[in-house]
Amino acid sequence: MTPESHSQTGTDDTTLGPPPGCPAHGLGPGGLRRLYGPDAEDLGAVYEKLRAEHGVVAPALLHEDVPIWVVLGHGENMHMVRTPSQYSRDTQLWTALQDGTIKPDHPLMPIVAWQPICCHAEGDEHLRLRGAVTGAMTTIDHRGLRRHINRATQHLVNKFCEEGRAELVGQFAEHLPMAVMCEILGMPEEYNDRIVQAARDMLKGTETAIASNAYLMDVLMRLTVRRRAEPRDDFTSHLINHPAGLTDEEVGQHLRVVMIVSYEATANLLANVLRVVLTDPGFRARLNGGQMTVPQAVEQSLWDEPPFSAILPYVAKQETELGGQRIRKGEGLIFGIAPGNVDPSVRPDLKANMQGNRSHLAFGGGPHECPGQDIGRAIADVGIDALLTRLPDVQLACEEDELRWRESISNRHLVELPVKFAPKPQQDVMQRPSINPVPRQRPNNWQVSTPQPQSQAQPQSTAPEPAAPTSVATPEPARRPGVFRRFLRWWRGN
Repeated sequence: MTPESHSQTGTDDTTLGPPPGCPAHGLGPGGLRRLYGPDAEDLGAVYEKLRAEHGVVAPALLHEDVPIWVVLGHGENMHMVRTPSQYSRDTQLWTALQDGTIKPDHPLMPIVAWQPICCHAEGDEHLRLRGAVTGAMTTIDHRGLRRHINRATQHLVNKFCEEGRAELVGQFAEHLPMAVMCEILGMPEEYNDRIVQAARDMLKGTETAIASNAYLMDVLMRLTVRRRAEPRDDFTSHLINHPAGLTDEEVGQHLRVVMIVSYEATANLLANVLRVVLTDPGFRARLNGGQMTVPQAVEQSLWDEPPFSAILPYVAKQETELGGQRIRKGEGLIFGIAPGNVDPSVRPDLKANMQGNRSHLAFGGGPHECPGQDIGRAIADVGIDALLTRLPDVQLACEEDELRWRESISNRHLVELPVKFAPKPQQDVMQRPSINPVPRQRPNNWQVSTPQPQSQAQPQSTAPEPAAPTSVATPEPARRPGVFRRFLRWWRGN
């Protein structure tokens, strides 16, 4: 695709730009809309303009005016991701990368550069790499994972519960997924502020994105070397020992994908759900009254504010047609998750409740559908449940119109979510979250890592697992429990 091929002026002379003051002023070469820069601060609005101008598939420009197609229709997006014979995730086929249109220092290079990972593979190679990832996923103890999510949540809430105020993006949503992912991968000692910030920075398309990516890869390659020499019962060891026989480079790159995609998606999902709970009285009333469960609230958010708004690129393997547009071989396309989720053909009324409907695009589809979506759902379900149990009176500490977002081509990220609540005592992280918590034992050498069955487990992680709920339940207060408390007890099966 070249900008001239979509010129709205009917001429190949791209020097004929619109005059100052014209509504089209600020458009890129060929009159195409840019998906970056000051005119694209609200990408949702840009997508709707593209839909009105071009239909369900529209031409646009990435950073440095790289041409790209944006797929806006729900059905067209599903067709693209489910038709590997026509559309590929192998970025080596993308003409813009082959001819140098996208330069090595392009801000989106960490996202679009080809890597030896299942996301960019096809055929037998895709089956080999994807099989190793899904095989390692099956070894995760999901019951143990939910216990760890609860403990990590308790640990984070303990840091601010006595203050009566918190900022739930920076102090909770951005930290809980990384704590969990470091545990899953087998590197709990690497969980700290630096790795959280590097993961956040890598996807922003900033000048430091490449350096952040290099830091994360260094951490993951060192982990790969350690687990190759000394395997344990963690995701990394199972990935290394899978019969597919991944090389160290393949292992490291897949660890990066699993970590970053799971982390970023879940951090945004947590922030989005909590924001709606705090700003939409009707939503919170349905949650408190039992008309909606936490998992159902999460699914509604995946429709309204998907954690990733777009995935790029898919590449046309041959000349084809999509949504009435002629797509040439080698041209790139954006998997438009956010615009596809609001396609009028599937959601004529955006205020309608989508409860029970999982046909959103948040986790993709086809051979590249997200294999770790259950991990993200578990972190959101358990984390939000535990947080709201500890802080049932939490309220937004600013006006709703004061909330700010940072938007990139990949996602829309809430910057801050300040809240207030009555100060609460700290709670023993080994106990279930409670409004009337068991006091925290001091000193508390809480560890991110869960107890390891192997002999090399750290001594301080040998604290006993929580007993069965029936044996640790504390007497309820004489006063009647509130509807939110009764809902939580019902949802847990108590």
